[in-house]
Amino acid sequence: MKNIKIEINLEVFESVSELPTAIIKLMNKAHHARENAYSPYSHFKVGAALMLDSGEIIIGNNQENAAYPSGMCAERVAVFQAGAIYPNAIIVSMALTARSKNHKVDTPVPPCGACRQALAEYEVKQKTPIEVYFMGETGKVVKANSIKDLLPLVFDNSYL
Repeated sequence: MKNIKIEINLEVFESVSELPTAIIKLMNKAHHARENAYSPYSHFKVGAALMLDSGEIIIGNNQENAAYPSGMCAERVAVFQAGAIYPNAIIVSMALTARSKNHKVDTPVPPCGACRQALAEYEVKQKTPIEVYFMGETGKVVKANSIKDLLPLVFDNSYL
């Protein structure tokens, strides 16, 4: 029997103010997108902002639907929009932020499993890592240098 060791490297920033200037701008776009989320059922708003290699910023937010699970997470809204509008662009980084109407979200909220898989597809396609910064409503920000830090055993087209 052989064991496989998986290491995950994440950076933790105490607040948005510690981030690089370009990422602060990206996180601010994610905050704005979050406030426009359509979440009448969960009351959990998520905003995402992607930075492309051109400097273009694409936003997304969660869109719920009474017929669960017909809605879409903020991350996938943003990444699919980027893929539709700029199919050959490289996604450099993503910023995520979440808040709840029911309680204060002061811990970093990472992408769900489905969103991790969708992001992995684009990271594999573009052959370069996507930095992912995520936070709650306030407080600490976590940075993953690649989606592989959040989904280390990526399922990709090599298995098909």
